[in-house]
Amino acid sequence: WTLVEVARIMLIFSHAPLFLWAEAIATACFTQNRSIIHRRFNKTPYDLINGRISDISFLHVFGALCYPKNDHEDIGKLGVKGDIGFFIGYSADSCTYRIFNRRTKKIIETMNVSFDELSAMAFEQRSSKPGIQSMTSGQISSGLDLT
Repeated sequence: WTLVEVARIMLIFSHAPLFLWAEAIATACFTQNRSIIHRRFNKTPYDLINGRISDISFLHVFGALCYPKNDHEDIGKLGVKGDIGFFIGYSADSCTYRIFNRRTKKIIETMNVSFDELSAMAFEQRSSKPGIQSMTSGQISSGLDLT
């Protein structure tokens, strides 16, 4: 599958807004380079370039609900110590996660975040559109348009 096809699937299943398409493509590229094994070399692209096995223990589900620690504002003793966000990817420059902060409507990069991947997808909770569970396989595949 191409990166665009994978990103489209990620956006559909997470019910993420379309303005996050570039984040979805970057995340698809990041995860594929660390998880898809090249048949000829029996290694991932990351392994081939870096000469070591990639650690994938830090990977998370695109669109997952998460709680970034509010460490950029002066919150005082009684201020909110965390926000609600949606996981949208990985930083290209550091070992941080990219989070769409629901309160500020901004994308932040942080290491201080807790993930809740067991509950329904974060964007789905806000969407008035039918969820994946209520859609038939035909509706899902027609939305993907994999031609």
